[in-house]
Amino acid sequence: MEKALNDYLEKIEKHLKPIAVSERVDIIKEIKSEMQELQSNGATTEQIIDRLGNPKDLARAYLGDLLSKKSGLSWNRFLTVCAFYSLVGFSGLFVIPCLGIIAPSFIICGIITPILGIIKLVDYLLHWNLPFVEYIGFQFGTKEINPVPAFFLSVFTGIILLLIGRAAWKLLVFYCKKVSKTKNDLSI
Repeated sequence: MEKALNDYLEKIEKHLKPIAVSERVDIIKEIKSEMQELQSNGATTEQIIDRLGNPKDLARAYLGDLLSKKSGLSWNRFLTVCAFYSLVGFSGLFVIPCLGIIAPSFIICGIITPILGIIKLVDYLLHWNLPFVEYIGFQFGTKEINPVPAFFLSVFTGIILLLIGRAAWKLLVFYCKKVSKTKNDLSI
């Protein structure tokens, strides 16, 4: 393979550094295979590079695809989001960090809220008087809600927070898919 094509692959690999080595190797192999196929069909080095486009855009497209294929939260996915963020440009400067903070924050709060409601309810029913439990609860103005209805309110609030967090995560993945549309446009 010619030096220009190898340089192109090195640039793509540089943009994919934050993701797992196995995924990065698979992407490079796929692009290299596409290059070899184009060469065997008689395309010149310049034509191949023109068809593949900017290495940064192609790396961004692959990162977006990686994000959209996986579901759930994981360390590798977080690193993929970070790598993708570094490539998406100005719009990603605000969208990705905001949604990346909002989604896990709301999900964590959605899990913790009912747990705190249970703790408050058990403390109230068994008269344990655990320290700091007095600060858990719902208050409207100067009136605090009884722990029994507060428990049901905490479960409802937890569900709402979980749904908001999940929606924020889906919105983040949707944004990444839209930005990575470049790969589909390149017909690879």
